[in-house]
Amino acid sequence: MAKVKSKFVCQDCGYETAKWLGKCPSCGEWNTFVEEFETKGSDSKSQRGISKGKIEKINSITSTKKERISTGSLEMDRVLGGGIIKSSLILVGGDPGIGKSTLLLQVADHAAKQKLKVLYVSGEESTEQIKIRADRLGIGEGELYVLAETNIDIIKEFVEKEEPDLLVLDSIQTIYSPDVVSAPGSVTQVREVTSMVMRMTKIRNMASFIVGHVTKSGAIAGPRVLEHMVDTVLYFEGERHFSYRILRAVKNRFGSTNEIGIFEMRDRGLIEVENPSEVFLKGRPVDAYGTVVTSAMEGTRPVLIEIQALVTYSPAGFANRVTTGIDKNRAAMLIAVLEKKAGLSIQSSDTFINVTGGLQIKEPASDLAILCALASSFKEIPVDFKTVLIGEVGLTGEIRGVNSIEKRLLEAQKMGFERAVIAEANAEVSKEIKNMEIITANNIRQVMDILF
Repeated sequence: MAKVKSKFVCQDCGYETAKWLGKCPSCGEWNTFVEEFETKGSDSKSQRGISKGKIEKINSITSTKKERISTGSLEMDRVLGGGIIKSSLILVGGDPGIGKSTLLLQVADHAAKQKLKVLYVSGEESTEQIKIRADRLGIGEGELYVLAETNIDIIKEFVEKEEPDLLVLDSIQTIYSPDVVSAPGSVTQVREVTSMVMRMTKIRNMASFIVGHVTKSGAIAGPRVLEHMVDTVLYFEGERHFSYRILRAVKNRFGSTNEIGIFEMRDRGLIEVENPSEVFLKGRPVDAYGTVVTSAMEGTRPVLIEIQALVTYSPAGFANRVTTGIDKNRAAMLIAVLEKKAGLSIQSSDTFINVTGGLQIKEPASDLAILCALASSFKEIPVDFKTVLIGEVGLTGEIRGVNSIEKRLLEAQKMGFERAVIAEANAEVSKEIKNMEIITANNIRQVMDILF
């Protein structure tokens, strides 16, 4: 008879312990331990390997270029490195309601229209609900099959019977294995089910997508090992109140992780955004103070983004720092630099910083634009409408050069910008840009004198 062993598992990182702990010693999170049960001595199918352990000399192994399957979206193909690789397991993560299911249903429909057999398995919706979504998107032709099921053993039986070329599981947190004595979505269940899907994918030479929800911190819900098990990890980002979405690769064994795809959510599904700069600058006010444009690198493509700032009197006695689209700690640092090195007394004022379009800016090349937007609002002097600002700002107030400056400037020029303020370190590269006024500076005081 199989023995049942009790253990406590952190639901954030997968750390295991024999007793309950308030704080996880691995990830540092509080109240994340849940009691789970492990059956010892059972003949679990999960213990079987992908192959029988045949040893081969590496130079005797024949390697051919893998054929890629188009997703029907140039943006998604770019992120994946050219399309879907057979025998690959792809994890798509994102907040609830962001559009993961819609995106994968569109991908499944396109694959089916290419005469590929597709099995779409939902653990969250009934087949009728999937049909309603498909009708709204105007899809549903070809070899596209749907299944509402949460038992991985039953799903495996259908996979063996139907032999699909593409499998979609939505979502991994709802699928369970009856061999595991724990609730669906637990660390043990997620790890076990993903392992079984991975083996099916490799053995049957099919491509598989699994959907994963994210936690409040933005990480995939479940053990961190989940991201290590799959071949590709895609994050679907965006604010639910905005229509634009970004598909970002954070891991890709078959392509680059420096590419992103930009989509717009509409009534009939996700539409590719061909010119993101034009979209994000649409509606920008003319001759308004507190608004500045920068050129950010999203993957390998430059995108022009509007940064807005508002500096106002703080009646509460302590200053509020509100940011949308940029890191709050970095914004606080830039405010301190602006006061100390540029002489602007804004530490006691409420400051609000917003990146329009719902984008998240993580690269430091936007520092100069953020500082100038704050200064423009404080001084109530607008920055020239046709000027773009690019540069990283250090704690001493110096302006540092950034990478891909030529691409950034060419994108600005294409969008009609006539002047750019950049770091002195990028002066040599900028000489290649014709018909555009390039102003270089070493520190923020020089920039303040130029703009204001």
